[in-house]
Amino acid sequence: MRFHLVTLFPEFFTSPLATGLMGRAREAGVVDVSFHDPRTFSTDRHHHVDDRPYGGGPGMVLQPGPVAAAVREIARPGRILFLTPAGRPFTQALARECAREEDLTLICGRYEGLDARVAGLLPLTPVCVGDAVLNGGETAALAVMEAVGRLVPGFMGKEASGEDESFSAGILEYPHYTRPEIFEGLPVPAVLRNGDHAAIAAWRRGEALAATLRQRPELLDEAPLDRADAAALAALPRERPGRNLSFCLLHYPVLLEGRKCGASSLTNLDVHDIARISRSYGMGPFYVVTPLEDQLRLLGAILRHWGGAAGPLRSDRSRALSLVRGMPSLDDAIAEATARAGTAPRLVATSAAWPEKKRAAPPLTPAKVRDWCREGPVLLLLGTARGLAPEVTALSDGRLRPLRFLGENHLSVRSAAAILADRILGDFC
Repeated sequence: MRFHLVTLFPEFFTSPLATGLMGRAREAGVVDVSFHDPRTFSTDRHHHVDDRPYGGGPGMVLQPGPVAAAVREIARPGRILFLTPAGRPFTQALARECAREEDLTLICGRYEGLDARVAGLLPLTPVCVGDAVLNGGETAALAVMEAVGRLVPGFMGKEASGEDESFSAGILEYPHYTRPEIFEGLPVPAVLRNGDHAAIAAWRRGEALAATLRQRPELLDEAPLDRADAAALAALPRERPGRNLSFCLLHYPVLLEGRKCGASSLTNLDVHDIARISRSYGMGPFYVVTPLEDQLRLLGAILRHWGGAAGPLRSDRSRALSLVRGMPSLDDAIAEATARAGTAPRLVATSAAWPEKKRAAPPLTPAKVRDWCREGPVLLLLGTARGLAPEVTALSDGRLRPLRFLGENHLSVRSAAAILADRILGDFC
């Protein structure tokens, strides 16, 4: 593997590339590193390689000429990565792709970035090693070289070691222990000392799953899990913010035809489906708000019909519908939620349209609502007919961005409820 580093600071790499496994791999000829300084190709008498950005703004930008010339100096550049905060995330999967190359060129960004025209002249792959600001791409390049290098045959010495690491199998590593057997009163887990290799393997898998669920649950979406893994994950005790989240389906006050404020009719499907969504995601009570007495009577009849019925289907439906609370007003729903939790809920409005005011507060994200659920109760306000009335939105603590804002948005309220529950809570919350 040949690494070609395009950098303004070749000296930055002197110690890291001479240390540990990387140093030994270079000595053995497993990897080779060459340096290409854009200053060498500067046409400025002071060897400047940066200039002020067109259109104004802070900082300086790397000029295209010296960087392009430095890359073109490389006879066989192979795949060209540009280290930049604006790049695609650098993952273990991308490291494996790069390890299959014979040559890998790394362009280390500096200042405010690189003139965008270079990407039109060279086949760059912008790459980011993390959501943090660094002084330049050199630190990021070292991370890439180490991740890729350890996958090159001969780099690690013991080939299995390169893949038996965090992220390699889609989940985090299990905890490790060594001597002494007891340290400051803390012993090594007994399972690791009994010589039962099957039990040890099972324990390590369980601990790795637990660590991933606790620290990086998003990794589980793409991890190769089997039925036993799913059962182990489901059995793990964990914080469940969904219990603090409740749907509140408003039939009044809502917008009707012509943007008039009024009341809409309750529908059997909405009640059933949103109740089932609430139960599936471990949510709190589902409030159905209507001031119309005949509608409240209809809701009561639906709940009574399913409440005492026997049989697996009706039993499941009954458990879901047990979450439903009919309320004559939003104030009553808020009062009931406050009494249940001991504190007033935050109100989150939903809409299929952007706020009409140009200077409206920025919309809430599902992640922000999830954080609120960890802190206390949240009522997610769903509008029927043509959406929530302005007075309801004005009462809310925030407003979620429309589910579909880049295209058509004609979802039923029960479909929107399912998507909202999944975006806010997901499968691992």
